Amino acid sequence: MSQVKGENQGMLRGEVLAVPKLSHHNHGVDYYLVPFRVPRLSGAEDVVNLVVSQPQAQLWQPGNWLEVGGEVRSYNNRSGQGSRLVITMLVREVLQAHCREGENHLLLAGALCKPPVARRTPLGREICDLLLAVNRPYGRADYLPCIAWGSVANRCAQMEVGDRLRLEGRLQSRQYHKMVEGERQTRTAYEISIMNLLPQSEEES
Repeated sequence: MSQVKGENQGMLRGEVLAVPKLSHHNHGVDYYLVPFRVPRLSGAEDVVNLVVSQPQAQLWQPGNWLEVGGEVRSYNNRSGQGSRLVITMLVREVLQAHCREGENHLLLAGALCKPPVARRTPLGREICDLLLAVNRPYGRADYLPCIAWGSVANRCAQMEVGDRLRLEGRLQSRQYHKMVEGERQTRTAYEISIMNLLPQSEEES
């Protein structure tokens, strides 16, 4: 798996929900966390967390609509609070949005690092859950939970650990409930919704 070339590109258009909050400090750079609302055509919406280095205050104001490009990132949350696997988007470029319509597009390539899990909805629709390892240029990898539906799910279910996968999708959020010490808590999970499977790039073929 370590030899699989990673591909990780994302573009979101949406609304800033809060002022940037300091997240962490790495190699002399401050990084900030920003909640970002991306509406869907269905009327639902995804609220994802952006990681921004040294954000310009005039751009990152609540209510501003922005277009951001970057890479999906994952890390393990060891605090014991919230989800164990945290998914964010690291912002590489940002522009003022030219319209107030949500856009959510990802292009990812990596390798499966767990066996696919196939299942069906109560109405019989096929679903497949996957965990995709997307290598970074400097030796680390991001582990991204993905979900596929219908005919795409059927194709994914035939894959094995180590198989290369290149996909087009979106970064989505989903709320769920969990009982913790007798208390019902609402939490948010993040996953990649696979829209299409793509041919391998020339570098991988």
